[in-house]
Amino acid sequence: MSTQMGFDDIRLSPIAGTWYPASPQALAAEVDHYLAQAAARLPRLDGEVVGVVAPHAGIRYSGPVAGYAFAAVQGMAPDVVAVVAPMHYPYRQPLLTTAHSAYATPLGEIPVAHDLLAVLGDRLEARIGLRPTAVLNDPEHALEIELPFLQRALSKPFRLLPLMLRDYRPSVCQALGETLAEILAGQSALLVASTDLSHYYPANVARQLDEHMLRRIAALDPEGVLRAEREGTGFACGAGPVAAVLWASKALGARRGVVLHYATSGDVTGDYTSVVGYGAVAILR
Repeated sequence: MSTQMGFDDIRLSPIAGTWYPASPQALAAEVDHYLAQAAARLPRLDGEVVGVVAPHAGIRYSGPVAGYAFAAVQGMAPDVVAVVAPMHYPYRQPLLTTAHSAYATPLGEIPVAHDLLAVLGDRLEARIGLRPTAVLNDPEHALEIELPFLQRALSKPFRLLPLMLRDYRPSVCQALGETLAEILAGQSALLVASTDLSHYYPANVARQLDEHMLRRIAALDPEGVLRAEREGTGFACGAGPVAAVLWASKALGARRGVVLHYATSGDVTGDYTSVVGYGAVAILR
């Protein structure tokens, strides 16, 4: 894990072949299957989708739920997509982005919107003294796992604004979200928050915890999301990214969220004694 300012070629996928198929044909077919399955059952969405919340486990486990999030934006054509994810690895910096010029998945390359990242960094630094640190060759899966879904669901190529968060203080999450909204206002943009829900509880306990967290997300209550995580009434490994995206969405005019689907790893493995929860939410204005 190297840290460096500046741009360096393409970020090659460290998870293709493990977290999702390395074959372009197999990956496209699997993603398309999840999108089609979800589209047939998607609830009616009365409003414009500003953002989505999607899970980030291996595609075999969370893909059926992620399909609902991205079926909700299928056919959209944003110019830029901001994906806000947790950083699961022990970088010391509170907020990270990529130093590469593009992300590569088996489905192709996605250029990084470094011009927007520079503006975001300047405004965040002026507001809270913090700017994203650009890193090379990060191993983070939580951001990348959303990209093949975006590549298959959206109707044209897009630029990526990738952000990985380690500091979940409300002041940081709010500043990040509201600054994101400032730089995306007036642009054709989509927000994506990457998170799984509770980890390793029995399924009946997980459902109670996850329903509480999903209610807070659907209510567009970023403070409630962070409070639930702190108080143990609900869990999300991406609580900070979710809160940031909720603050951004509200600043961009969002008024409500819709829970699209919920499941657990037990629905795939058949083991309900210790599960990970997955939820998909659409954020509407």
